[in-house]
Amino acid sequence: QGLAQGVGDLKRVLSNVKSRGSFGEVQLAALLEQVLTAEQYAANVATRPGSSERVEFAVRMPGRGDAGDGAALRLPIGAKSPTEDCERLRAAQEAADAGAVAAAGQALETRIRHEARKIREKYVEPPHTTDFAILFLPTEGLFAEVLRRPGLTEALNREQRVVVAGPTTLFALLNSLQMGFRTLAIEQRSVEVRELLGAVKTEFERFGEWIGKVRTQVATVSKTLEDADTRTRQMQRKLRSVEALPADRAARVLPPVIGDDG
Repeated sequence: QGLAQGVGDLKRVLSNVKSRGSFGEVQLAALLEQVLTAEQYAANVATRPGSSERVEFAVRMPGRGDAGDGAALRLPIGAKSPTEDCERLRAAQEAADAGAVAAAGQALETRIRHEARKIREKYVEPPHTTDFAILFLPTEGLFAEVLRRPGLTEALNREQRVVVAGPTTLFALLNSLQMGFRTLAIEQRSVEVRELLGAVKTEFERFGEWIGKVRTQVATVSKTLEDADTRTRQMQRKLRSVEALPADRAARVLPPVIGDDG
């Protein structure tokens, strides 16, 4: 009885349109938070300039600085939960009612087409966004039912530029995007390193010029010192025949320089 009551409560929650929408958004938010960083996506984003329509989430795409107006290039992702259409289809399948199965399947396909068209019209606006968007279905069962409709996902991609994704599919897509983020970060760091090495090379060439100038100046000073030493020895040879004066008389002839301790 407790299990039946719990299942009934869950069914009442999921039968509410607002609760289903919140459930889909929570699922989508959990996937984005698990794979991407907070700077790589945003919630409730107005992707079309001048429009008040806001998509549930938008991923900031790697590889582009901005879309020409200062806004980053975004990938819109809308969460939809047409649970009642899927439940009617399953009920018809369990009852083996071919007519009801066909009607419920057509209703589900019509609903998915309608949601995809709304996403394209409200949120897709190149070059401010990518030229496609993602319609996220929060359960694998619902996603599987959509995939069973012959040609539906291909038509949505071709006609509406909307990609349908379930939890597993979106997880794989987000991981691919994350790899793109990492590759772009590596490329950007490579450019920075290359620029740094170029600057160091330029400065090192100038440093070589400075070393050459210092070497020349040192050589000049060394040559001057050698010339002074040679001249000193010449003067000493000339002064050998001169009798040296006593210290006191020498001090009177050549008074010491102020501060000289000698």
